[in-house]
Amino acid sequence: MVAITDDTAAERAELPVMARWATAIRRNPTIAAGAVLLAVLVSLAILAPWLTVDPLKQATINRLRPPSERFWFGTDQFGRDIFARTLHGARVSLIVGLTVAAISGVIGLALGIVCGYFRRIDGIVMRIMDGIMAIPSILLAIALITLTRPGLAVVIIAIVIPEVPRVVRVVRSVVLSIRGQPYIDSAIAGGTRGFKLLARHVLPNTLAPLIVQATYICAAGMLIEAALSFLGAGVPPEIPSWGNIIAQGRNFFQIAPWTILIPGVFLALTVLAVNLMGDGLRDRLDPRLARRM
Repeated sequence: MVAITDDTAAERAELPVMARWATAIRRNPTIAAGAVLLAVLVSLAILAPWLTVDPLKQATINRLRPPSERFWFGTDQFGRDIFARTLHGARVSLIVGLTVAAISGVIGLALGIVCGYFRRIDGIVMRIMDGIMAIPSILLAIALITLTRPGLAVVIIAIVIPEVPRVVRVVRSVVLSIRGQPYIDSAIAGGTRGFKLLARHVLPNTLAPLIVQATYICAAGMLIEAALSFLGAGVPPEIPSWGNIIAQGRNFFQIAPWTILIPGVFLALTVLAVNLMGDGLRDRLDPRLARRM
């Protein structure tokens, strides 16, 4: 008999894990592509202070330098490194997108469950949500920001308010479809009532569509933040965000297009990664689509 070495045993132990990963990627290529792309962008954003120079450091002698070995993404009109500013801008966009998705999801989940299950509250809350949705989100965000002092927290709050009604409508529709199911009537007949019924039978069924909706809200939040910063109503101009970088470089686009194209490409890739994950999760979590895969 041939003795099995420790290395061989370790390889055999790792094969099932590798096979499971390969199967998961093969069955969910969209989620895998989005997750890998997003992981790379998040890693670059986290490591930005160690990978780049100070994004606020000015050197007018190096102004509007094209991409080169010294300046990978070129420089802007003040001689600031576009590579450093782009990676630090990723931190702002990711913080805004993830925070907006989390806060909107929590508030929308609570209001959606209450509206879908308690009919007396439904009419009042949903009319308020309809009123908020009637106002364009970008205009509502600009109005809120102009009434307060510009800052990252204000931008997040301004984006959260228009996004909450979208979550409420999704969760409410799911709760209304669940509310008439026979197992809900059986649970009520068995003595399960109130918040215990919501937590045990209603809440778990709302998580799948909520996660998918959160990915789209995350992408929308990053786009709205960039638009607000571009219009001068977002984070302060001294903070390197993608919207600020594009806004400050628009006057030099003809002679230095990299000042706009590079942060624009990074913004598009980040939104694409989040949307790919959202599409993949929708296909995976929807039972009707999952059967066809």
